[in-house]
Amino acid sequence: MKAVSRISKWLFYLALLPAVLLIGAWQGWEWWSWAQSPVISPSSNAGEDKAVQIQIPPGTAAQKIGKDLEAAGLIRSYQAWKLWTYWLRFQNNQGGFKAGTYKLSPTQPLTAIADKIWAGEVMQVSFTIPEGWSLQQMATYFESLGYFKAQDFLNAASQIPKDKYPWLPDNLPHLEGFLYPDTYQLPSDRMSAPQVIQQMLSRFEQVALPIYQQGRNQTKLNLLEWVTLGSIVEKEAVLPAERPRIAGVFTSRLQKGMKLETDPTVEYGLGIRQTVNQPLTFAQVKTPSPYNTYINPGLPPTPIASPGVASLKAALYPEKTDFLFFVARYDGSHVFSKTLAEHQAATTAIRQQINSQPKPAS
Repeated sequence: MKAVSRISKWLFYLALLPAVLLIGAWQGWEWWSWAQSPVISPSSNAGEDKAVQIQIPPGTAAQKIGKDLEAAGLIRSYQAWKLWTYWLRFQNNQGGFKAGTYKLSPTQPLTAIADKIWAGEVMQVSFTIPEGWSLQQMATYFESLGYFKAQDFLNAASQIPKDKYPWLPDNLPHLEGFLYPDTYQLPSDRMSAPQVIQQMLSRFEQVALPIYQQGRNQTKLNLLEWVTLGSIVEKEAVLPAERPRIAGVFTSRLQKGMKLETDPTVEYGLGIRQTVNQPLTFAQVKTPSPYNTYINPGLPPTPIASPGVASLKAALYPEKTDFLFFVARYDGSHVFSKTLAEHQAATTAIRQQINSQPKPAS
């Protein structure tokens, strides 16, 4: 009877074991589902604007990362983090969590946060450089965003990396004109003046340089002259349709040995900017400067801004025209003239129109 009783107990335990295991598995799954779920529901309004920047220094242990994430309220459970870390290492024993700055949200599940750090998807910083900006404008812009000091950018822009970009013209004093205007993204931990400049030079190499290489047989301008003319067209032109004509005027003047006599070069040389109500004065136009094209023949020594593709193409393929002069109407358009007398008459008419308009109340 005792033997039968022992057998009955074993049968009972054997029958009970699957149920115990099933309950344990169910409870474990319930815990895991809770532990790896987002701290804040993605559909909750409370999750808006809750993203946190986390800095992970090089060599930080996985356990330390998990504790920091839990303390920051980004994950529910450090123990769950450890389990997922073991799973990631089991899947790829050559990988690991990457150092850097991450933008993480409590609306993300633990697994997504871990995978993001494992893959090294560091926070990206975006910046936009408009066409026609000078190095000084870029420097001021970067400092205003808090990325780095304006002078750090100008110092970096005076270093000419011909080892990485051998196509850059010789004897450049700075990189004016060769930092391509565009929208960029950089990892936040690489946001430095040299890194920004390298990315912008690479974009010029990818976008602008092939245009010149493909059309260099169409022009007598070398690379520096082409970019310089493109930068002047960029500063003068407002309407896209006028770019080739403006480039044609300057090309004709160069071919005829006439001075370019373009205001933006004077402004660049003096570090000023004229307005409708404060145009360049006679004294400013007569102020000596290597960039003063009213005094000096030919193109200025360097570009005066960063031209975009449209202005670069216009400089490479200028309109063939008899026009030798143009004057701005201050509405974006210009009046083009073939003779000096026509140009002077147009300039006088535009100035009279501006002077006749009521002055804004001070």
